[in-house]
Amino acid sequence: MSTTRQHPPGDLGREPDEAGAASTVPAERQWRTLSLAQASGIVPTARDFARQALHDWGWLPASTADRRAAAEDVLLVVSELVTNACLHAEGPEELRIGRTPKGLRVEVVDRGAGQPAPRTPHRAGRPGGHGMFIVQRLCLDWGVLRTPDAPGKTVWAELAAPA
Repeated sequence: MSTTRQHPPGDLGREPDEAGAASTVPAERQWRTLSLAQASGIVPTARDFARQALHDWGWLPASTADRRAAAEDVLLVVSELVTNACLHAEGPEELRIGRTPKGLRVEVVDRGAGQPAPRTPHRAGRPGGHGMFIVQRLCLDWGVLRTPDAPGKTVWAELAAPA
């Protein structure tokens, strides 16, 4: 797990803002973005948004138990990242979901200065504190991106596409 690594060009990272940089982005990448800054019922709204993206991209309805489990993992990761932003980072501003044929990336932009981390040691029997442990277990990788001299951060997580 990496909590600070920037991904190289061509991975599941954000679309570049400059038109000239678009040539380094895989053509098959698709992004969905949801503003959460003024939303009510933020976690259910984020899950519904993710569920619709998974449906549009053919992950749902799932034809096998493995595909259903992969979609449920995405929805759980979305819930955990958005909930963490609500509880520990002054609320989420935006949810982004990007996909390629090989995988999916979830990004939650928030205003918080903190550094998310799995609670160590993890104690499964205790209430609370399981969010980032769950993300760590379900995802290929996850981390935090910060813009120098700007408030907030982007917490991202990558999951493999179902087989």
